[in-house]
Amino acid sequence: MRNKESNGLAGLGRTAAVPGRPADLNLLRTFLAVHRSGSFTAAARLLGLSQPTVTTQIRSLERQLGRELFERLPRGVAASPFADELATRVDAPLDALAAVAGGGLGSTDEELPAEPVHLAGPAEAMCVQVLPALASLVADGVRLRVVTGLTDPLLDELRAGRHDMVIATARPRGRALASVPLMDEEFVLVAAPVWAARTGGPARIAAEGPAVLHGVPLVTYAEDLPIARRYWRHVFGGRLSGRAALTVPDLRGVLSAVTAGAGFTVLPRYLCRAELASGALVALHEPADPPLNTAYLVQRPGSTANPDVARVRDHLVRAARAW
Repeated sequence: MRNKESNGLAGLGRTAAVPGRPADLNLLRTFLAVHRSGSFTAAARLLGLSQPTVTTQIRSLERQLGRELFERLPRGVAASPFADELATRVDAPLDALAAVAGGGLGSTDEELPAEPVHLAGPAEAMCVQVLPALASLVADGVRLRVVTGLTDPLLDELRAGRHDMVIATARPRGRALASVPLMDEEFVLVAAPVWAARTGGPARIAAEGPAVLHGVPLVTYAEDLPIARRYWRHVFGGRLSGRAALTVPDLRGVLSAVTAGAGFTVLPRYLCRAELASGALVALHEPADPPLNTAYLVQRPGSTANPDVARVRDHLVRAARAW
C-alpha cells in the first residue's frame, strides 16, 4: 500500500526513497544551483564542487523524489515541469536560510564572488534602456546575466526561480510577485520623410484621419499588429484594417526597416527618439493623449539573499526617472 504524501519536501514526489524522509538540504541547494544556471558545470563552479559531485547529488535527489528533474542536453540541461514546481517551493526558503547563515548557495570557507543577478525583459528595452543604465554597476563589480523574451513566459520562469527580476510590459496577476512601476512607454506613429511627403504628413492626417495612410505599407513585429491596433483604438477610435507588409519579431528591426523607407509603423518613442531628432523619421501624428504602456520591475521572492539584486533594482528605479 502506497504511503500518503506528506506536506513537506518528501511529498513533492509520487514516491520517496525513504517514506517520510525529507530531501537533504545540500541536495536541494545543488538542485537550485543547477536550475538557476542551466547546467551541471556552471552549478559546480558556483558551488565550489566538482561536476561529477553535482551529477551524483542530482541523481540522488531524483531517486529520493522519484522524479526526473532535468533533461540532459548537448549543452546544459532543461528543467522538467516538476523541477520548476520544486524550485518555486524551495527557492525563497533556501535563500532565506543562506542569508541567515551569512552566505549564498554553495558558500565555502573561501570567499566567493557574489552570485550573478539574473535579469530578464523585452529585448528592445533591455538593449536600449536597461543595459546602458547598468553599465556603471558592471564596472563596479556587479555580475549580470540577461535574458530577453516576452513577458508571460519570463514571469513563469521568474516564478520557477530562473530570474531574480523581470521587466514586464504588464503588471503580474496575483500577489505572489512584488512589482513597482518602472517607466511609461509612449507610442508614436512614424514613417520615413519620403512617406510623410507622399501622404501629406501630420497636418493632413490630423485633418482627414488615418485613411490618408491607405496604400502605405505597414511594418510591425507580429501578424496580429498588437501595438498598431492599440494605437488605432486609442487615438483614432476605430479598428485598424489591413495586413502587415513586413513583420520583424524585434522592434529594432522594425525601426531599421521603416527608417530605410519600408513604410509606416508605431514604435515606443524611446526607441526612435534619435531618429525623430535627426529627421530620419517623421512623427505622422501628435495626439493630445498618446497611448502609454507602463512597464513594471518584478522581483522574485527570496532573491534578496543576493545584495546585488537590491543594488540593480534601486539603480534601475533611479535611472528610469529620466526615461
